[in-house]
Amino acid sequence: MRLLLSAFAPELGSLAKETPPGWEIATVGVGAVSAAAATTALVVDRWPEAVVFLGTCGRYDRRLSLFDCLWATEAIATSLEELRGGAYRPKIERSRWPALLPGALPGHAVVVPPAITCTAEGAALLGNLGPVEHLELTGVFEACRLTGVPCGAALVVVNEVGPDAQAQWTANHEEGSRRLVERLMASGLFAGA
Repeated sequence: MRLLLSAFAPELGSLAKETPPGWEIATVGVGAVSAAAATTALVVDRWPEAVVFLGTCGRYDRRLSLFDCLWATEAIATSLEELRGGAYRPKIERSRWPALLPGALPGHAVVVPPAITCTAEGAALLGNLGPVEHLELTGVFEACRLTGVPCGAALVVVNEVGPDAQAQWTANHEEGSRRLVERLMASGLFAGA
């Protein structure tokens, strides 16, 4: 059995009602801490052979277009204050997690700040680390790393990071999730699980 996760049910698109054979679905909540705790509990309870997370993300610049689908190659934990030099992490703290499953979508690093970035200046700074922002991925990847379960993530761009992000996300997240599921179905990800 493989486990298909999202922050909340709408990001699973049609898979929430029509789960592919060999897969189970669950939601892990919003934010890295909730995602880490819920993913750990789910993995320890079900012991899947692999975990795939589906979600939406915002783009920092025009490297990706709205509704582009991607496979997260790496999740990077950071903050604006850290990038500005006003905060730092202890040297022993992990801040990068590689995906442990290959994906059939174009690969990109995913930046995971502690909160949604709402300024163009913030987007420009964080965009130096990767093209997109997402909130849960470091938590999911860390939970899977600790439990030894391979994981990966497929995301769809549904908004620009900045002052209009919430309105764009609200308008686009359902359509984006539909398109992401469609792309993953066409890629064969769910075949033969």
